[in-house]
Amino acid sequence: MADQKIAFIGLGKMGIPMSQNLIKKGYSLTVYNRTKDKTKPLADAGAKVANSPKEAAAGADVIVSMIADDTALHQVSIDPNGAFEGAKSGAIYIDMSTVSPGASAIVDEAAKKKGIKYLRAPVSGSTVLAAAGTLTVFASGPKDAYDKCVDVLGCFGQKVFHVGTGEEARYLKLVMNMMVGLTSAMTAEALTFGEAGGMNWEQMIDIVGASVVASPLIGYKSAMLKARNYAPAFTAAQMAKDFDIMIEAGRSKNIPMPMTALIRQFWATMMATGKGNQDFFSLVQVLEEMAGMKK
Repeated sequence: MADQKIAFIGLGKMGIPMSQNLIKKGYSLTVYNRTKDKTKPLADAGAKVANSPKEAAAGADVIVSMIADDTALHQVSIDPNGAFEGAKSGAIYIDMSTVSPGASAIVDEAAKKKGIKYLRAPVSGSTVLAAAGTLTVFASGPKDAYDKCVDVLGCFGQKVFHVGTGEEARYLKLVMNMMVGLTSAMTAEALTFGEAGGMNWEQMIDIVGASVVASPLIGYKSAMLKARNYAPAFTAAQMAKDFDIMIEAGRSKNIPMPMTALIRQFWATMMATGKGNQDFFSLVQVLEEMAGMKK
């Protein structure tokens, strides 16, 4: 329903292309970002620019946020001058960030008190997929709110799933990032082992990509690994933040997570050695250095 009025809060690497896709689909859009100069490409494309989350949410049927962490989520939603202060009763609030289930549950309680329907709808995919509108979106929260927002979510993702009525989508996003992070560590250790054994670096990566252990993720990262160009699609520091959320959520439920806890130490190593802002797949550099193979 392109007649829905949308507010979008958070114009980072993902938020800008996602907002642009809403404009392309004909939605009336108001945007807010703490750093105002990032709103310019959206304003040039026809979006209104608000001076606060509260102002952005005023009159909106659907409010979407894509922000950095738990603190930012609370700042833009439930804190003074947040979206909930401006949102009308019956509005739908969709947060698409990677945040903790605990922080999300606090937002849920506040939403219920305000008469706001709250969807947790994190995404899987890169900035390239965000620009193409082909992310994977998994949402949890009230089913009636989800049904009203299927078209909005479809602007962001080619595959959209409703996975529950509570915090299920938060856990699913952490499941995905856990497996992605562990895959990068497995790949780094294996490639370093093969390199030490005399394998040609590029040929080894090509053969892995054609083998039983091939995956879309390894395929996506193959060019980066072969070129040793670790410009970030997702940084080691961002992965560290997500692993902290996983470990804390696991601790709260007494779930043993030995591999997750171990790999978190590698993200710390990357940050301590100046690699925190490189792509998380550059973990292979750390393994090479540990093996005495400086690259």
